[in-house]
Amino acid sequence: MKDPSAASGPLPAIPPILANAMRPLPLKPLQLALAGFLQRILRRNPAMFDRLGAHTHARFGIKPTDLPFAFVVEARPGGLTVVRDLPRDLDARISATLANLLALLEGRVDGDALMFSRGLVIEGDVEAVLALRNAIDDAQLDLVTELSALFGPLGAPARRALEMARGGLLRGSRRPVR
Repeated sequence: MKDPSAASGPLPAIPPILANAMRPLPLKPLQLALAGFLQRILRRNPAMFDRLGAHTHARFGIKPTDLPFAFVVEARPGGLTVVRDLPRDLDARISATLANLLALLEGRVDGDALMFSRGLVIEGDVEAVLALRNAIDDAQLDLVTELSALFGPLGAPARRALEMARGGLLRGSRRPVR
């Protein structure tokens, strides 16, 4: 983990009522927004997928367990697809709550500990998943920085708001579980 503010307990999940409310929403706008966001990250980290090595053509399914959709990720331009259900022909599947997946992206949770506590499930080519994890770790992603840059001149206030939200989420993980 690269940050002393890293989460030390289970992160909250999206409430089921909110997830159910998202179910009828169309996926295309989300896919366009996320694909653009991924392209921005790749422009800032052009060698990010070089770490995949032999797994450059792997297809990864990422399923937030608390949302009614999932993602298929490939190391190519436009390599992100939002789907209702993951297809069967994936090289690897990764599932966890959205908060845990985002914290993993930023290196704020220990993926091994999360996996052993069953907060993260990996199926399929584990070697490909480790290569993906190394690629993401090398990029040292900061989602708040990446997201706030999308707001142009409003980037500074957006950054403060996003940092507060992230801080609240991570601090919330330190509360004792009852």
